[in-house]
Amino acid sequence: MTDKSITVLGGGNTAFSIAANLSLRGHDITLYEIPEFAHTLQPLRGNNTITLNGAAEVGAAKLAKTTTDISEALAAARLVLVPIPAYAHRPFAEVCAPHVREGQIIVVLPGTLGSLEFSKIFKDRGAAEGVILAETDTSPYVCRKTAPAEAHIWGSVNLGLGVLPASRTTEVTQILERVFPGITPLANVLECGLSSLNPAVHPAGVLMNAGRIERSRGEFYFYDEGVTPGVVRVIEKVDAERQAIGQAAGVGLRPVADAFHQAGFGPRGNLWETINGSHMLTQLKAPLVLENRWLTEDTPYGLVAWSSLGAQLRVATPVIDSIIHLVSIMIQSDCREHGRTVKELGLEGMDQAAISQLLE
Repeated sequence: MTDKSITVLGGGNTAFSIAANLSLRGHDITLYEIPEFAHTLQPLRGNNTITLNGAAEVGAAKLAKTTTDISEALAAARLVLVPIPAYAHRPFAEVCAPHVREGQIIVVLPGTLGSLEFSKIFKDRGAAEGVILAETDTSPYVCRKTAPAEAHIWGSVNLGLGVLPASRTTEVTQILERVFPGITPLANVLECGLSSLNPAVHPAGVLMNAGRIERSRGEFYFYDEGVTPGVVRVIEKVDAERQAIGQAAGVGLRPVADAFHQAGFGPRGNLWETINGSHMLTQLKAPLVLENRWLTEDTPYGLVAWSSLGAQLRVATPVIDSIIHLVSIMIQSDCREHGRTVKELGLEGMDQAAISQLLE
C-alpha cells in the first residue's frame, strides 16, 4: 500500500471511468466487484486494462489488480472510492463491514445520504470503529461505458464533499483534492446528501417526458430537448421543498441552478439557461426505457429519503410526494416500500439537535 494506492468498488460506468482515469494519472488502482456481478470484470481478465477516451486522460489504462475478494480489495488501500448506484449501497456496506479498519476512508460517489446508511450498517454489523465515511453530491465525471472494456468521459465535475464525522472534513478534503481537484467541502454529509443534483432533476424530468421516452426509446437529447421551461418550473418546485427540508435540518442548500453552475455543468443563470448552455449535459440522450436509474434509483433513494426526513421535521413536500406516487404507478413498483427512509439512515425519531450531534 502506498499514497498512490486507491481501491475502487463497482463495475459500472463511473467505476470504470474513475479506475481508468486515475490509473493513467499514476495511481495504483484495485478494482473490485461483488462476486454476483463478476461478469463486469471478465473483459479485463488477462491484462487488467481499460481503454479510456474523451475529455480526461486518454489511452490504455493498466490497473494494478481486479478482484472479487473484498478483503484483498480493502487491504490494498486506505482510500476506497465507491461509485455505485444507491440501491447497491446496502449489499456493498454489508460485504465491507467485516473487513474495514480504523482510519480507512470510504467515499460514496454520489452519496444521496448513502454514507449514513453505510454508517448504520457498519454499527449494526460490529465493524471496526474509526472508519471515516464521506460522500459527494454528484459523480466526478459525465461518463459512460462504450464497450465491455472501454469508457468515455465527456467532462469532469466539481464535487461537493460531506464527511462523517464532520470533524474530519479538512483531512479528507486534502486527500481527495489530489484525486478530484476542485472539491468544495460542505458542512456535513446531510448537507451533501440534500445537495445531490440527480433526484432534483431526473424524476420530474423523466416523468414529464415519459411518452416521448417510451415512443422514441430515448432517441432524443434529454437535457437539450426534454428539460424545457415548463419542465424547469416543476423541477424548481421540487428544489424549493428540498431547500425547506435543509433549513429545517439546519443546513443551507444552494438553489439547484447555482449548484449546477458551481459543479461546472454550465454557465451561471436560471436553471434552463445553465442546462441549455451545458456542453456536457446537452450531449446526453434520454434513457431507453422508463425503468432506469433516473427513476428506479433517484426516486426511492433520493426523493423518498428527502420526503421521509421532511415528514420527521414537519416540512410539507406535496410536489415531491406527487412525483413519488406517479413514478411508482409508472414503473409498477412502490418506491416508498423499498426506498431509503430515516430508519435506514439511522435518523429515525431525531430532531434537528440530535441529528446535528450525530453528524459531528
